[in-house]
Amino acid sequence: MKTILSFRLAYTTAVLICLCGQAIAAALPSFDEAAGRYTIQPSSRIGFTVEQVGGGSGIKGTFGKFSGTFNLQAGDVSRSTVTFTLIPDSVETGQQRIDTFLKSTAVFDTGSYATISFRSTGIAQTASDTAIVTGELTAKGHKRTETFNVKLTRWDGARIAFQVTGGVFRSRYAMDVGTPIYSNVVQFNMSIEGARR
Repeated sequence: MKTILSFRLAYTTAVLICLCGQAIAAALPSFDEAAGRYTIQPSSRIGFTVEQVGGGSGIKGTFGKFSGTFNLQAGDVSRSTVTFTLIPDSVETGQQRIDTFLKSTAVFDTGSYATISFRSTGIAQTASDTAIVTGELTAKGHKRTETFNVKLTRWDGARIAFQVTGGVFRSRYAMDVGTPIYSNVVQFNMSIEGARR
């Protein structure tokens, strides 16, 4: 009798785990489900880090002003498009001295270049909820091809969210002041939220 009860308990537990796993999988968003046109929202967070070589706190900050749109194509993510504009003068690191330096001609030169822009040129889907986005990044008068990893994290029918990560070499945009003390690579970690248009 004890063996039968133990078997039934194990079987019931296995069924519940299976059903819960299916429910979680079904709740995960996919690009096809979320297809549509979206406007990037101010609630998004554009974070970046420049590591200090050999240890140290490095430089961490965010940008407070940006805008953009993206169009997700159902059935063929490769036909989707992304446009994004960033205002470098909105940089914030929590240290006024560093903010002023980043806005200077040594880095962003915000007096001469008011925006940094990105326009996608290709999107390759790598899973139902992930993709690699390639595009042209224009900053400080230089245009280069960059690649970012994108993961769809939330979608409720009207609003959508992505986690976007990627590394950009500062030297490609004449912003590599401080190397080799500071890394030549800016690591971006962005939480992008969009509202359906």
